[in-house]
Amino acid sequence: MDERETIITGDKTCNFYSENLAETAAYVEDYYSNKLKVVKAADMPFENSPHGILKHMIHEKMNTVENCVDIYMQFIPGGMASGKHRHLAEEVFFVAEGEGYDLHWDVNFSVDIKFTWEWEEEPKKFEWKRGDFVYIPPYVAHKHFNSDPNNQARIISIHNRVLKAMGAAWYEQLEPYDGYVEGEDPITLLEKYGLRAA
Repeated sequence: MDERETIITGDKTCNFYSENLAETAAYVEDYYSNKLKVVKAADMPFENSPHGILKHMIHEKMNTVENCVDIYMQFIPGGMASGKHRHLAEEVFFVAEGEGYDLHWDVNFSVDIKFTWEWEEEPKKFEWKRGDFVYIPPYVAHKHFNSDPNNQARIISIHNRVLKAMGAAWYEQLEPYDGYVEGEDPITLLEKYGLRAA
């Protein structure tokens, strides 16, 4: 049996293309009619995560018009640090307040039948202060440190969301931040560390 005869075998049918047209029309209507174009500060949710105290500014679960990136502000109390994590998407963050440094463990990889990943034992150190942008390459393990014991640091992190749709989100928390307790209220923590009035 040649290719021409093989390809016309089978009895299954579908409406994938037509359904896609209808789904696209519905999405466009929802996009312009229902999705948020402005997110007020009071509507941005706080989270106590293993990586730190976060305020999500843009997230795929927040029903905004943004489709490509997630953005959160991270609060790092004086003299403390974030957790240590890595993710396949690159990251940039802007230092809104404070000063500190990052440790980055670079990654090396090879491809044969599958990917093999190895991270450097010794990290590279990058110092930052208010007004700086910091770039974190894909899958580099990293941790943020606030070097000022008396004042908070705030950073705004931007992550590419597109890789998630491609099946390559690959977020891994290697260490939680010191003192992390799952389920602890993030607003209570902000008050505890003097980052928000009680």
